[in-house]
Amino acid sequence: MDRIDELVNLLNEANYNYHVLDNPTITDQEYDKYLRELITLEEEYGYVRDDSPTLKVGGEVLDGFVKHTHKIPMMSLSNVFNEDEIREFDNRIKKEGIKPEYVCELKIDGLSVSLNYENGKFVSAATRGDGITGEDITNNVRTIKTVPLSLKKPIDIEVRGEIYMPKSKLKELNMRRKANGEALFQNCRNAAAGSIRQLDSKVAASRGLDTFIYHIPNPLDYGIKTHYEALEFLKELGFKTNPNNKLVSDVDGILEFIKEKGEKRESLSYDIDGVVIKLNNVREQIELGSTAKYPKWATAYKFPAVEVLTKLKDIIFTVGRTGQITPNAVLDPVIVAGSTISRATLHNEDYVLMKDLKIGDTVSIRKAGDVIPEVVEAKIERRTGKEIPFRMIVRCPICDSILHKDKDIVGSFCVNPKCPARNIESLCHFVSRNAMNIDGLGDSIIEDLYNFGFVKKYSDIYNLYKYKEDLIKLEGYGEKSINNLLNAIEKSKENGLERFIFAIGISGIGAKTAKVLAQRFGTLDNLINATYDDLINIQDVGEVLSTSIISYFKDEEKLNEINNLVNMGVNTKYYSGQVESDERLLGKRFVITGSFTFATRDEIKKFIEDRGGMTSSSVSKNTSAVIVGSDPGKKYDDAVRLGVPIWGVEELKEILNYE
Repeated sequence: MDRIDELVNLLNEANYNYHVLDNPTITDQEYDKYLRELITLEEEYGYVRDDSPTLKVGGEVLDGFVKHTHKIPMMSLSNVFNEDEIREFDNRIKKEGIKPEYVCELKIDGLSVSLNYENGKFVSAATRGDGITGEDITNNVRTIKTVPLSLKKPIDIEVRGEIYMPKSKLKELNMRRKANGEALFQNCRNAAAGSIRQLDSKVAASRGLDTFIYHIPNPLDYGIKTHYEALEFLKELGFKTNPNNKLVSDVDGILEFIKEKGEKRESLSYDIDGVVIKLNNVREQIELGSTAKYPKWATAYKFPAVEVLTKLKDIIFTVGRTGQITPNAVLDPVIVAGSTISRATLHNEDYVLMKDLKIGDTVSIRKAGDVIPEVVEAKIERRTGKEIPFRMIVRCPICDSILHKDKDIVGSFCVNPKCPARNIESLCHFVSRNAMNIDGLGDSIIEDLYNFGFVKKYSDIYNLYKYKEDLIKLEGYGEKSINNLLNAIEKSKENGLERFIFAIGISGIGAKTAKVLAQRFGTLDNLINATYDDLINIQDVGEVLSTSIISYFKDEEKLNEINNLVNMGVNTKYYSGQVESDERLLGKRFVITGSFTFATRDEIKKFIEDRGGMTSSSVSKNTSAVIVGSDPGKKYDDAVRLGVPIWGVEELKEILNYE
């Protein structure tokens, strides 16, 4: 056993020196010799340490990935695309009375990951998912050589970073796939995502994945006061951090960093698509807080996309679930930033006219933010005179109804409630992942069921069991697949209220706002009966959304369909961990400032929201109370100025029932 411990420690140190520090301390031959010895001893004694390097080769094959709920949400970043937007970001922070310094980091083009350790031992890993719920990818992440299975300090910690595939590994992988007659990966991001989601961890282990770790969600718990200190702490623990991270004092430093790294982008051994800019001071980060989607203290500058030329072969029209008509470019297939592009949205009539696009034009294509295909412009100098001018359609391409155009709303709309395209899109949204999440009901299946006459409205989905025998007889369907589908439909009845609100397609209501509404009102009946004043005061719900919600629930046809769903057993209550609302908190808005020793700010925030309260990042006359810890910031002064009640630590402990 002693020799096993000795070998594990020796090989882990060698791995760290080689893969993290890029400073090998033993030869490859020595490493292989010690590894073979370790494998032999582990087999002989049946003893494998949790941090043994033999676990890096993989082995377990899964049936699928289980869900993982993040204790602290994994938020996305807002984007900026030019110097003016960077300066606007800086000015917004300065307006809060902050004299900022920033940390600039390369934005790695890969897959976000959360790693969890207990007593210094690796226990789990998960994807970002929707920010709240991701997928457990522990077995595959365990095989990545730069992910330590034991830290240099025996602490409990969650860290976050990026899984990526080096350019050289993509080249090697594609050579193997080509030799085997398999489809090639077009870029490092897709290859990394496809590799980390392999059900066989041996396959993931063979792909040469790597990591950079860049974030600790709760740095104050470790006495860390700045983001730059957090990066240094991560290195001390044994994580691989990016050597290009830089502390800068102002916007000019940010712009210099962007220019320098942009020029060296192609020479890097991995793909990047921008630069991440983070406020350095942790307490200032907390003071600024977040929107429903993004932290206010960080943003991502996206490099200008590479543009390529191709032919605009045609413009076709699609109908969305709201009835909006979208023109779409049909292109000669062309590779842009590693992906083959043959279609691109043209958004609306005004967009096409503004760009003066004609069928037959040579056009430049790029990926907006390196992701979404975008037609940049027509190359007018290449026109031959044979190009066909764009003409907006006046009738729906599906149902032939005359299109409606509102002077206050951009775009043309099919207002026929019976339009098949609108109905199909609406049904596809209802069953989608962030909505009712019915596995097995993809877009093509929904279209089939609609065209066969089985599903015309939401409630028809929950009546499909009546037609089981008919469905089994359809070409391409079988008893097993239909049984799985019906089970998934039945299971979806148990979803929380937030999914239902998002699923029914209230205009403007996204998944995150749906959850805010579910937490605030608790039941669908409460939301249906909510007044404009009830809605307008909720964080992230403004005038437009309040009006949209009120209008939706005034529609008798929609209410009848909701009643049908309720009668079928679809849940319309919010699951809040069996926590009852608290009258002292219910419907009230709180701002938290300063730091607390008995609980984290996130814990206090969750406690309030679970019991029917709301939290906000800024103080206003609508704030019910400001919760003040030690070292409060500007928000305390705002509370005094506006006469907003202030809760101190002792009062807070009593209200929240902390011992």
